[in-house]
This record gives sequence, C-alpha cells and structure tokens, in this order.
Amino acid sequence: MPHAVWSGAISFGLVTIPIKVTAATEDHSIRFHQYHLDDMARIRTRKFCEIEGAEVRAEEIGKGYEVSKDTIIAITDEDLAELPLTTAKAIEIVSFVPYESIDPIRIGEGYYLEPDGQVANKPYTLLRQALERNSKAAIARFAWRGRERLGLLRIRGNVIVLHSMRWPDEIRSSETLAPPAVDVPEDEIKRALVLMDVMASDDIPKDAAVDRYTDAISDLIVAKQGGKELPHAAEPEAPAGAVVDLMAALQESVQKAKESRGEGEHATVHDMPKKKAAAKKTAAKKTAAKKATGNKAAAKKSSKRSA
Repeated sequence: MPHAVWSGAISFGLVTIPIKVTAATEDHSIRFHQYHLDDMARIRTRKFCEIEGAEVRAEEIGKGYEVSKDTIIAITDEDLAELPLTTAKAIEIVSFVPYESIDPIRIGEGYYLEPDGQVANKPYTLLRQALERNSKAAIARFAWRGRERLGLLRIRGNVIVLHSMRWPDEIRSSETLAPPAVDVPEDEIKRALVLMDVMASDDIPKDAAVDRYTDAISDLIVAKQGGKELPHAAEPEAPAGAVVDLMAALQESVQKAKESRGEGEHATVHDMPKKKAAAKKTAAKKTAAKKATGNKAAAKKSSKRSA
C-alpha cells in the first residue's frame, strides 16, 4: 500500500476514531516526456524569479494571493494549519442521507481510511458495521490541501472509504445543453428498452474493463524499441449509411446484440439429439399395433364360437 497522504480522526458524534488516509486508486497511464527534436535532449521546466532573472529553489518558493497586480498577500503553511476549523484534523460526520439523493457527478476520488493504532480498532469497526446496516450515506466535512471539503463515507470490503465531493456551486448547469423537446413514439422507447435488456449484465463485462489504449501504447513502444514493424489498427467496417429509420436501427441493434451473446437468427444453436426419443415412440407404436392385432384376432375367435 502507498504511504498515508493525510492523518487525523473521524468524528462520529462524541466518538473519535484516529485514522490514516491512503489513496484508493492509482494511475497506470503511460507518461511521455518532452524532448528536443534535434538532439533528443530532455526539455525541463525551471522556475525563475521575475525580478532577479535567476532560477529559484523549491525551499525559496511560497504561496501568495494576488490582491492586485502589485500587491500579493503571503500565506504560509502555518497560517493554513491554524485556520479556525474543527475539520482541520478531523473528518466530521454531519449527516446521513439516502444514497439516491446524491448526484454521482459530485463524487470524486476515493481514499481508504485505516485505523491508526490499536485503540482505534474497536470504534473503527463499530462505525463500519453501523454503516453496513444503514441504508444511507454518511456525509462529512474535512479540511485538506488548503480548503474545506465535503465527503461521502461508504464501505468497501472491511474498510471505510472516503470520497471527496464537489460543492453544489462547483457543478455547472446543463440546462442549455439539452435538445429541444422531441416527440418519441412509444414503440421506439419500448424497442430501446428491449435493447437495454439484451445488453444487460450483472457486472461490467471483462472485455470492457480493459485499457486498450495503454496496451496499444505499450505495444507501440516495444515495437519501436526492437525495430519491428509498428502495429496498425484493423480496417474499420464500412458504415451502413445514414440512419433514417430509428426503429429499424433499434431492431438491427437488438439483433446484433443477441448474436454477440449467442442468441438470434444467425447464432449457432446446438439441439439435443432426439433419436432415442423417436426410437421410443416407434417402439411404442409397434407395441400398440401388436396389441391391436391381438385384440382383433381374439374378437374373431369369439365371434366364431358364438356362431
């Protein structure tokens, strides 16, 4: 696991739980460097003082707020650490709300919360078990990286996860992006629902959870390093043309989705052998025929005796 990026406590009413915070995700993207095309030398970014015209070391650089072009207010790390906030060193749970009331667009990065020390194990487990039995999300406040944030606490396995959340005023409005009102026939809506049902699965499909771009970049780098032929993308299928009939497009999409899952007209269907069942039926017919013949013969003999 990576090192802790923050340490403090969870405040749950009068219960305090010392915790450490570690990142729950990691980025596996391939990084590129900038270089000089003439001699392949690295291009580096250096920080210079505008007045002295000289490069400045990291320990000589501080934070400041620009009030005007000529006025900057210096803000130190000590200033930020001494802000009068109860959340400066605590993740303060303030409410429990229904999960469906939280817009997913507000949910950000996730972080694992680890109990810090043996004394934290019991209250940590208490909160985790309470969250497991509660159908609501825990909303919290915490101050981190120079600002107070809103957070969401949930359970993943046996660990409590903290998600940073956007403030309401940080979400841009989408009102101007929606198309004008359009009448959609009920049949097309039902066909779209059929397509959704055909494409439904219990979990994210394995082939969809593969980072093909990063894999392709890796193959490209390996090929260039070894002086091999560069990989090329497969020729895309020719487009079928502009879609005019939305219902026909939905119907074709349903058919293709069924075929990709082994269903539909063009899917390969393996029927169970029916020879044994047919043989049984034939044998049953023969038995029935013999019985009928025997019954007829018995009837003839009986009629002769009566005569």
